[in-house]
Amino acid sequence: MRTGSNILCTRKEQNGISLRSSELRQFVLEPVRVEVCDMHSIRLEETSTRDDSGVHQRPTQCPQRQSKYKLPSIRHAVPEDLPECFDARRNKPHCPTIGEIRDQGSCIASWAFGAVEAMSDRHCIHSNGKVNVEISAEDLLTCCDSCGDGCNGGRPGSAWEYWVNEGLVTGGQYNSHVGCQPYIIPACEHASTPGKLPRCTDVVETPQCVHICEEGYNVSYRADKHFGNTSYSIDKQEDQIKTEIYKNGPVQGTFTVCTDFITYRSGVYRHVTGEEMGDHSIRILGWGTENGTPYWLVANSWNPDWGDKGYFKILRGSDECGIESSIVAGLPKV
Repeated sequence: MRTGSNILCTRKEQNGISLRSSELRQFVLEPVRVEVCDMHSIRLEETSTRDDSGVHQRPTQCPQRQSKYKLPSIRHAVPEDLPECFDARRNKPHCPTIGEIRDQGSCIASWAFGAVEAMSDRHCIHSNGKVNVEISAEDLLTCCDSCGDGCNGGRPGSAWEYWVNEGLVTGGQYNSHVGCQPYIIPACEHASTPGKLPRCTDVVETPQCVHICEEGYNVSYRADKHFGNTSYSIDKQEDQIKTEIYKNGPVQGTFTVCTDFITYRSGVYRHVTGEEMGDHSIRILGWGTENGTPYWLVANSWNPDWGDKGYFKILRGSDECGIESSIVAGLPKV
């Protein structure tokens, strides 16, 4: 059963096929690099075969990843009343950012989007709805030199540290004129089938960092800053991740995308076949079980045309494609 655009704790079938590498540039994924993640020294040529189209077909699971840029880790006392099914959108209806799907455009910026989306949610949750803002992906993407390389990829843990140390201004989606620094890279079509938006192109250059708000916004850049109080990572145990989401709000995760993920439309994703494409950060906002299969409920940053209106479910409890190995979060100053 569905309500509006929401993915609830319900059921649907799995979907996925492999695509040729030449068709994949619209998905703006971060290359799997040794300085970003430990791929257990797996070499594609040594562990895969080629099909007739030249696509590497990996017979094993999508590799699990382990970030080398871990923040200090925390552990929770797991509450006895932790629910079997949880959706932060329903649990915190006074925080509309939890139900927002953004679009990173033709920029490898999921590391920034996964971070600012969860930060926005947490500012609202921990202020009991008094601070209801969209934290700017533009500000983080362009001004955090320590985070990596802007539109060519970055480190989620460093994004959360930047929020604590430097703060981030507000800013909505492209052409929204919401907040101090809305995103300036246009939305584009990430889905494998044509949609209403133009197709994503090759990765664009990172915009310039500016310490000024857009014209018409009546708060200064410095005064608009919102800060984190702490940043940390969460151990990969399922109950630890659940407890963090339940107590403090959505978290940022990173996983290795394989080609069979790209055409996801519904159901619980688990890797079956296809080559490894790159790393991608997302926001995890809940969990549940569908037809006996446990899943994480996840918001992507490829606009609502992709997947199930911008969301997807992925197998929970087995570190599918490394999604449970790189969970980061933090608490806002309120």
